[in-house]
Amino acid sequence: MIKVLAIDDEPLALQQLAAYIRKIPFLELVSECQSASEAKAIMQQDLIDAIFIDINMPDLSGMDFVRSLSVPPLIVFTTAYSEYAVEGFKVDAVDYLLKPFGLDDFQRAANKLKVRYEALHQSEVSPIDSDDAMFLKTEHKVVRINIADIRYIEGMSEYLKIHLDHQTKPLIVLLSMKKMEDRLPSHSFMRIHRSYIINLKKIQEVNKNRVILDSDTFLPIGDLYRDALTKYIDTKFLGK
Repeated sequence: MIKVLAIDDEPLALQQLAAYIRKIPFLELVSECQSASEAKAIMQQDLIDAIFIDINMPDLSGMDFVRSLSVPPLIVFTTAYSEYAVEGFKVDAVDYLLKPFGLDDFQRAANKLKVRYEALHQSEVSPIDSDDAMFLKTEHKVVRINIADIRYIEGMSEYLKIHLDHQTKPLIVLLSMKKMEDRLPSHSFMRIHRSYIINLKKIQEVNKNRVILDSDTFLPIGDLYRDALTKYIDTKFLGK
C-alpha cells in the first residue's frame, strides 16, 4: 500500500480528493489536511509515500511546501490554474491534475504514482557478504559500507539516512525501511520506531521513551516496538 496525504484548503475539494483516494485499492489515505502546516506536522510523525496537494493555499502554497521539504515524497499536484503545470514538473511531480477532474483522470494519475513508487522501491542494496559489508547506491555511485559501522538508520519517506561511525554526514540512499531491515542481521539491529533502526551494539542508555547512543543522539521508542526492545534488554540485564 502507498501511504498518502490529501491536502487542499477547500473542504469540498478535499472531500472529493479523499473519496477518490479511497477508491484506489493500492492507496492508503493517512489523513486529510487543509493546510501545508497541518500536513508537515503529520509527515514528522508518520512515513508518507506520496501527497496529493493543491497548489493554491493561503498559508503556504503547495509548490512552496514541496520545495521546503529536504526529501519530498512523491507528488501529484491539483489546481484550477493550468499555468502551474510547468512549475509542477520542475519539482519532479509525478502528475498534475487540473480541476475539476474526474475519477478516470485521478485513476490515471494514481497509476503513474504506482509505477514511480514501484521503480523507487526496487532493491538498491546488495546482500551482506562474508566480511559483513554491503554495497549501496547513492548519488549515482555505489559505495561499500561495513555493517558494524552503522550506528542507526533514519527513514525519510522513500529515502534512508544511514548514520555511520566516524562520518559527520549520513549516507542517503533510495530504499525502504522494510528492505533494509530485512537485509540487516537481526542479532545486531532492531527497529525501535517507525522511522529508526539502531545498531544494538551502539546503545549507551535506555529509558522509558528513548534510546541514547551518545551525548548528541537520542532516538524515540515507538509503542509498537517497545516490547521487542525490552525483551532484548532483559536478555542482557544483570541484576535484580
